[in-house]
Amino acid sequence: MSLQMDVVGLYMRMTALRSMNTPERARARIGAPKGSALPPSRLSGRHRVERRTEGGFTCYTITPRQRRPERSALYLHGGGYISEIVRQHWALISQLADQGVRVEVPLYGLAPQHHYREAYEFLTTVYRRAVTAPDATPMTIVGDSAGGGLALGFTQTLPGRHLPPPARLILIAPWLDLTMSNPDCASIQDPWLSRTGLLAAGAAWANGDDLADPRLSPINGPLDRLPPTDVYIGTRDLFLPDVLLLRQRSARVSVTVCQDAIHVYPLVPVPEGRAAARTIVDTVATA
Repeated sequence: MSLQMDVVGLYMRMTALRSMNTPERARARIGAPKGSALPPSRLSGRHRVERRTEGGFTCYTITPRQRRPERSALYLHGGGYISEIVRQHWALISQLADQGVRVEVPLYGLAPQHHYREAYEFLTTVYRRAVTAPDATPMTIVGDSAGGGLALGFTQTLPGRHLPPPARLILIAPWLDLTMSNPDCASIQDPWLSRTGLLAAGAAWANGDDLADPRLSPINGPLDRLPPTDVYIGTRDLFLPDVLLLRQRSARVSVTVCQDAIHVYPLVPVPEGRAAARTIVDTVATA
């Protein structure tokens, strides 16, 4: 483990973990006002940024300025279904555009004001538009944390929606089971994620529905028709046991486990994270 990873883990233990580690703190965090979801100005200077509204929700399309896109990606950001997209997400999106990838960034509604049913309908609209456009290119769906769970759950629904699957699926530390019932999770010393906070956020996102529903917990969904799927996870990540279970259940899933890495480590500006991000970008650019 790099010193930088250790420092980031300590910082997250002192900040993010404490903000969600009791029921009272979790309720306050879930109900807090949402922050800005605007792309950073440097992204607009580097790439073409288009904004549109689909069904009341915002979707950004990031297109390379200097080259014709040969690949596409749909990026679903994490944040426990309660937090907005942040600069670390935009940084990876910018790296994808640097390599000639057109990136669709649907900003699905967040709990408690919104819930998963709205998100699935919104994503269907965005995805259908992207894959049926006259200039459509091979599509990869990328998601991190909550967005990774949403990416897998959404991909599982595509056959029923009569839509083609993506060429590839890339999941960064995906939240696969909102029930958090895997007993192996108890052995993980995660400096970032709190089971108490996650259960509260998941309940808000489910809006009264069963947390085990595959659209909420895609570890329970069909895995036999997945496209090639790459998963990145660290050993200090509370979601590791469910990721390993996903690998056991599907031969289509390849898992990269980074020793001593924290949650969503490919988004973290540390040596291990930068190396993983480069691999992800190269994979999408050649999918």
